[in-house]
Amino acid sequence: MTAMAPRLSVVELVVADMAATLAFYRRLGIDAPPEADDQPHVEVDLGGGLRLAFDTEATIRSFDPSWTPPTGGPRSALAFACDEPAEVDATYAALVDAGYRGERKPWDAFWGQRYATVQDPDGGSVDLFAPLPAQ
Repeated sequence: MTAMAPRLSVVELVVADMAATLAFYRRLGIDAPPEADDQPHVEVDLGGGLRLAFDTEATIRSFDPSWTPPTGGPRSALAFACDEPAEVDATYAALVDAGYRGERKPWDAFWGQRYATVQDPDGGSVDLFAPLPAQ
């Protein structure tokens, strides 16, 4: 009998302010219902058996009282695919104009993508990317 390998099912983000975080991710197409803003735990089905979960800091502390937010910068990032380079620029501009912190303005990366990075309300890195046209 062979053992089944574990499979990735949930990506979880720990958040300070659920409503502020969900407002940010809704701008990127994450479909969280309005009533989720007041919840301590929210899960959004991304399809293909993958879910994105959000837990408040208080939720984490409810089972791990010694938990503290990490310091020194994000240790992970989420990346959102855009259809074309202009969409990277437009999405980055819309998020920065809405008051979110731009980490890296859009640029043409050497690996063949238009790329940019913004921060979510908790300082997590969120990358935006699209393939560059073939030259």
